[in-house]
Amino acid sequence: MVLIRNEYSQHPFSGYRKISKALIGKYGLTEKMVRRLMKRMRLQAIYPKPKISIPNQAHAVYPYLLKDKKVLAPNHVWATDITYIKLNGVFVYLVAIMDLYSRKILAWKLSNTMETSFCVDALEEALWKYGIPAIFNTDQGSQFTSDKFLDVLKSNSIEISMDGKGRALDNIYVERAWRSLKYEEIYLNSYSGMKELKEGIDKYYQFYNMERFHQSLDYSTPDEIYYGAFVAKQAA
Repeated sequence: MVLIRNEYSQHPFSGYRKISKALIGKYGLTEKMVRRLMKRMRLQAIYPKPKISIPNQAHAVYPYLLKDKKVLAPNHVWATDITYIKLNGVFVYLVAIMDLYSRKILAWKLSNTMETSFCVDALEEALWKYGIPAIFNTDQGSQFTSDKFLDVLKSNSIEISMDGKGRALDNIYVERAWRSLKYEEIYLNSYSGMKELKEGIDKYYQFYNMERFHQSLDYSTPDEIYYGAFVAKQAA
């Protein structure tokens, strides 16, 4: 079990077949043994679960506004998405709001349900801290097409953009942020509960915004790009 846990901690995306392949040659463990022990240890490969974003046919859907559009400055376009995190055998859900120009994570919230309220809370926190974006882009999940979420955008005169069918890469920057969080923080640690998980995510996003160099930003940090743009504008 120690050998299995060590291999899994290094490659959490591996299931029992890949882990048994890695261990059979070195230690003589059989695939059947690895499968049985992983089941006892409640370990399984980390992979995206389906239907995190479920449309509600009764909700209004808005057109996609970002085709061929260049993001010119901070607060020009914000985007959001929801991902899952496995905690003590159950799934909890994380929503984050990103400024697409700087890749800065503006706000995030964690919830043990998929109700709309935690998405609205994240949106309101981002608006309170960072002002009003020109465009807000989401997928067509029921949380983002709900009246509660849309009313906040409308009341602030924000243009609403929604990914359409076949636009799986529209939120690519948010998806990359999920991957970074999971591989650089979540998969490397064990959390006893929601409080500890929140503390871990908060610590990571401070690092992500303030210290982590991003290749897509020419090895600058999101905070350097976000705040630097405002400084440059004032100087001009």
